[in-house]
Amino acid sequence: MDMPDHRCPFGLKSLDLLQRRGFEVEDHPLRTREETDGFMQREGVKTTPQTYIDGERIGGYEELRTHFGLAVKDEDEVTYMPVIALFAVAFAMALAIGWRMEGAVASLRTFEIFVATAMVLLGLQKLKDVESFSTMFLNYDLLARRWVPYGYVYPFAETLAGVLMLASALIWLAGPVALFIGTVGAVSVFKAVYIEKRELKCACVGGDSNVPLGFVSLTENLIMMGMGLWMPFRVYVLQA
Repeated sequence: MDMPDHRCPFGLKSLDLLQRRGFEVEDHPLRTREETDGFMQREGVKTTPQTYIDGERIGGYEELRTHFGLAVKDEDEVTYMPVIALFAVAFAMALAIGWRMEGAVASLRTFEIFVATAMVLLGLQKLKDVESFSTMFLNYDLLARRWVPYGYVYPFAETLAGVLMLASALIWLAGPVALFIGTVGAVSVFKAVYIEKRELKCACVGGDSNVPLGFVSLTENLIMMGMGLWMPFRVYVLQA
C-alpha cells in the first residue's frame, strides 16, 4: 500500500529484503483503498503486501523471511534480550560517566553508577505503563499481593533510589528504599521460581515484558540489596 497518508512499512521491508537477496523486483503499489480491497478479494488474501516469486505466492513479509530461512519473531516467545540491552546501555553509560568524572573507566564509583543507572532505566520501563506493570507484578510479588498499592509505588521508589544514588545525595533515604524493595523482590522471586516452580514472566522491564522470571530477576534484586547496604556504608562510615 502506497497512499498519500500511509506507506506500508512491511511492503518497504519486503522490497528491501528481495533486493538484498539479488532479486529484480516488479513492484505493484496499491494507491487507493479500492485497489487494495479489490486486490485482496481477487487473490483471496487478508493482508498486504504479497510477494510472488516465479509465479508462486510466498505471502507477506514474515512468510518471505521464512521462505529465505530467516528467523521470524514470535510475539509470545520469552527472551532476555530487553534486560540484556538495558544493562548493556547502563554499563556503557557508567563507563562514559566514570571516565569523565574519575578519569578512569574501572573504578568502584563506575560500578555504583552502573547499578544506579540500571535502576533508573528499569524504573523508566515500568513507569511507561504503571497499570500493566502492577498487574504483572501481582503474579509473584509477596508484598503487592498483600497490599496492592505497592505495585503502583514500586516504579517510583526504584527510580527515585537510582537517581539519588547517581547523585550520592540523600543516601539515608535511597539506601533503605533500595534495600527494602530489593529484599522483598528477591524473596518473592526465589519463592515463585525455586520453591513453587512457577513459570512466569518478569515485570522488571514493564508490564508487556516477555522476560522469564528467574535467575536474572533474582540477581537484579540481590544487586539492589547490595547497593542498599553499600551506599550508606560508603557515605556515612568510610567517609566519616
